[in-house]
Amino acid sequence: MALLEVEHLKKSFRVKDPLGRGAGHLVAVEDLSLTLEAGETLGLVGESGCGKSTTGKLIIQLLKADSGSVSFAGTELGKLSARELRSYRKRMQMIFQDPFSSLNPRMTVGAILAEAFIIHKLAPLRQIRDRVIELLETVGLSAEHEQRYPHEFSGGQRQRVGIARALAVEPELIIADEPVSALDLSVQAQIINLLKKLQHERNLSYLFIAHDLAVIEHVSDRIAVMYLGRIVELANADELYRNPRHPYTEALINAVPYPDPGHPRPIALSGEIPSPVNPPSGCHFHPRCPYASELCRNQAPTLNDLGSGHQVACHHQESVGKFLIHS
Repeated sequence: MALLEVEHLKKSFRVKDPLGRGAGHLVAVEDLSLTLEAGETLGLVGESGCGKSTTGKLIIQLLKADSGSVSFAGTELGKLSARELRSYRKRMQMIFQDPFSSLNPRMTVGAILAEAFIIHKLAPLRQIRDRVIELLETVGLSAEHEQRYPHEFSGGQRQRVGIARALAVEPELIIADEPVSALDLSVQAQIINLLKKLQHERNLSYLFIAHDLAVIEHVSDRIAVMYLGRIVELANADELYRNPRHPYTEALINAVPYPDPGHPRPIALSGEIPSPVNPPSGCHFHPRCPYASELCRNQAPTLNDLGSGHQVACHHQESVGKFLIHS
């Protein structure tokens, strides 16, 4: 049995026009299904606005789904009371994209980390400070940082604090929502290496959300590609890079910078990203797809298994690859 099972998840938000009148619904997540095994890292990748962060919040129950289910260790979370859900929150934690806004600016780092031990009654009061210092050292900080406030840290240090807060309750699953997108490249590498080290030491499972395939490639066992609320391709990380079968995946791989200046430049996608308030009919990607046909405009493809766990939702998956530049 998988540690995490998500089935047919759907979430929409009511939107209003400038006059405050109802203007429709924004479909953020549409019929999304995925699984995550213990000790595995599943990368969830796509452009901004595709529904990745909403998916993470739905899984951890920060948002309530319109329909579908999220099961953790065999228990469907949506059916739990608030009291019952609290015990599961110790087993699932989230690292947020912006390390500054996710930390209370009026509290010291020591107080922020101590909260988890107090709320969940994980340690006697006399031991909490020692546990806080241990957490700080685990993520590469030191005891002297305990009395500092979030604004006194660099972006990378603040993200280390965010990781320490997630680790405080000794979770089994961490949802990392764009944990390195706001950081410099050198700091990104440090945080990624830290997350991989912690996973090895603590047998953690990660749902790693990002928009950058270059980052996702280095951390993921499997990768799910998301476009306008739908999973369009899911495969082993090596297989996805070597043999993408969806044109959107192909475009994302082509967008990864290549170090050779003589290498061919990627073919740009045509058109703009459609509005999730009024998405295209059929396959949502067809207005920007070089392979699109009349079938794509009228009928949404379903995820088909190509073997070895490689799934793709494309009517013309056998043709994809002729525009692939990276080899």
